[in-house]
Amino acid sequence: MIMDKVNILGVNVDMVNISEAADKIVSFFEEDRLHSVYTPNSEIIMMAYRDAEFAELLNRADLLTADGIGVVYASKILRKPISERAAGYDIAIKVLEKLKDTEHKLFLLGGKPGIAEEAKRKLEEKYPGIRIVGTHNGYFKPEEESEIIDEINNSGADIVFVCLGAPAQEKWIDRNRDKLKAKVAMGIGGSLDVFAGKVERAPDFWCNMGLEWLYRLIKEPWRIGRMMALPKFGVTVLLKGRRYRENLNSQIKK
Repeated sequence: MIMDKVNILGVNVDMVNISEAADKIVSFFEEDRLHSVYTPNSEIIMMAYRDAEFAELLNRADLLTADGIGVVYASKILRKPISERAAGYDIAIKVLEKLKDTEHKLFLLGGKPGIAEEAKRKLEEKYPGIRIVGTHNGYFKPEEESEIIDEINNSGADIVFVCLGAPAQEKWIDRNRDKLKAKVAMGIGGSLDVFAGKVERAPDFWCNMGLEWLYRLIKEPWRIGRMMALPKFGVTVLLKGRRYRENLNSQIKK
């Protein structure tokens, strides 16, 4: 699958939908190296806009999808529309559906102590036959990192769901890409909390209307400060997005 990209403020987002992203991730199992998968929303892209090093890290990904309706709207403003929001959680669900009928193994990393274990239990109930071969919480010290890498490698995991929050999870994956023996490491934020039943995801109506951000704000009003990144992102795309799009087009022509 050859994927087209849209450059949104310096971040080259793959123009794939949820099903295409899941299919691509499964295809990575056929290659003998680690593949990094990130799912940036508008807040993360704004982080990258302000931090060139982080932008370069994101652009090293093997798959970069649009997790956030703001990113989808930005692609339309730039006249390279992404067909749908491909959130990390939704892609992970599709991947889980595919994994349950295979011998491929999954490792869960992240969350508070006990969350990954509870997520494992509930996922095994929901997807009979799925092979979740290990878990580890996300509250570890830097000096413990090598032990965690060994734990993942010894488990024989083919794919690791890394749920440390952005930008920590992306930096963790990139830093350890030459140490991990898995075929895929996928950063999916707070998804473990949802898998474990500790956090309720927005109902389908809100997601389909592109208003999951509003639902979360109503449920968690302390997010108001973070949500201010959304209008800043929109204005920045309108004012400067075209320049980045033209840079990507010139790179493709070369």
